Amino acid sequence: MSEEERLDIVEGVDEEGNRLILRVNRYFFYNGEEYVLLSDDIEEPNPNLDEVMFYVMKVTESVDEDGEEIEEFEPVEQELMEQLIEVVKTNFDSDGDILDELSDE
Repeated sequence: MSEEERLDIVEGVDEEGNRLILRVNRYFFYNGEEYVLLSDDIEEPNPNLDEVMFYVMKVTESVDEDGEEIEEFEPVEQELMEQLIEVVKTNFDSDGDILDELSDE
């Protein structure tokens, strides 16, 4: 499956139980593990990046009750999050997209 086919919208909840709808921006690997860059800019084609929240989560695969493989996104520790944000900034800076403006939130 190509990366373009995997990009989509996901729904989840934050630490306080609030509903989150996030856009999958990009999948990437770090130290042999797969991660995903998510953002909350799902409706704006050119959002104000100061108002966009970015999330980096670990991708794990599991099998649901019907036997189908599903992807799950797991939170990462703050120290690892900071390293992953640097990876995203470094590896995707040349693309000229919103990742140029990614901040350490």
